[in-house]
Amino acid sequence: MEMKKYIITFLVFILTVSSWAQVESYDVGEVTNAPTNGNSYGTSNEWLWGVRNRLDGLMEDKLLKTSQLGLLVYDLTSEEVVYQKNERQRMRPASVMKLVTSITALDMLGGNYDYRTSVCYTGSLMGDTLRGNLYCVGGFDPMLSRQDVAAMADTIRRFGISRIEGMIVADLSMKDTLSYGSGWCWDDDNDLLTPLLVDKKDRFLYVMAEELRAHGVDLDITFARGKLPQRCTEVYMLSRNINQVLQRMMKQSDNLYAESMFYQIAAKSSPNPGKASDASGAMKRLVYKLGLDPAMYTFADGSGLSLYDYVSPELIVKLLRYAYQYPEIYSCLYPSLPIAGVDGTLENRMKNGNATGNVHAKTGTVNGVSTLAGYCRSANGHQLCFAILNQGGVKSADGREFQNKVCEALCK
Repeated sequence: MEMKKYIITFLVFILTVSSWAQVESYDVGEVTNAPTNGNSYGTSNEWLWGVRNRLDGLMEDKLLKTSQLGLLVYDLTSEEVVYQKNERQRMRPASVMKLVTSITALDMLGGNYDYRTSVCYTGSLMGDTLRGNLYCVGGFDPMLSRQDVAAMADTIRRFGISRIEGMIVADLSMKDTLSYGSGWCWDDDNDLLTPLLVDKKDRFLYVMAEELRAHGVDLDITFARGKLPQRCTEVYMLSRNINQVLQRMMKQSDNLYAESMFYQIAAKSSPNPGKASDASGAMKRLVYKLGLDPAMYTFADGSGLSLYDYVSPELIVKLLRYAYQYPEIYSCLYPSLPIAGVDGTLENRMKNGNATGNVHAKTGTVNGVSTLAGYCRSANGHQLCFAILNQGGVKSADGREFQNKVCEALCK
């Protein structure tokens, strides 16, 4: 009888080991025993079992019967996968693409990087008259305002110039001449992608002329476009730190701000005017650095408006992990993310519950696509990062509601 009991115990042990062996290994880091939905997770941690059971329950949501989901949750504290479903599926990111743009920019340019707009002149000063050209060099600062142009005009007048005879020239050479992003819908009302904008409008030279006259500078000029000569005199330089741009880009999901950052990457990647392919190449180099195959992803713009952008939950989580590992990136990225129930595009979401004030994440919405990716802290005190990509839904609100449920499950 005792021998029979030992044999039965031994057989149970063999079956258990066999079931563990079937658990998929997932390379989001050096992680084993990662979860596969409905299977053993290889852990006895109470919180981990609980959250996986809650997420398993959400996989029965009616939304998923007629649409696609890509989901990956990673525990940054214990360095293990919490949950995964279709994590390598290529899907459109919508504005979660801004995470790819911002992390690439912070990795490449750094948090001390400045956008620069300058004013220089060529020719000669005859008393208080400039007989030459005034060059306005665009740095694609999306925050440039009429007040900024007024400050430029005031500095020019204080420089001793009260009359200009020549041209006011716009130097737009930091980027190519394309006004819109590749794969943008023709009937969308999008901002023009030009390096010299005032209050998001393509009328810099006109505003400059108006402000010069308002500050007492007589003008006998024509407008032109051209490149700043090597021999010139700088009159004014406006610098704007990348973190100022990042705040609105992420909190309010401003597409122009994202495209301006995309072209900062492009301009720093090439000695020639920056092109979308230059920025995309920099992004793909980071993907390779993360240990993924760049050929699996498409980056057509910086904002996620393009129909050609394709990412995966695996890629987004890899990027979030990478940012978390480097304080110089994370310290800039994390404060820029919308906070659930508090501000930005998450101000009116998850207003009551464990996710409120806890989830810091980037939202994304285009027709048929709803996405959310970022960070939160679980009830066991662990820091998590996650990517939730919903695609094919009829209503974006349904995707947002599902994502809210996932976040609440993670924060319990």
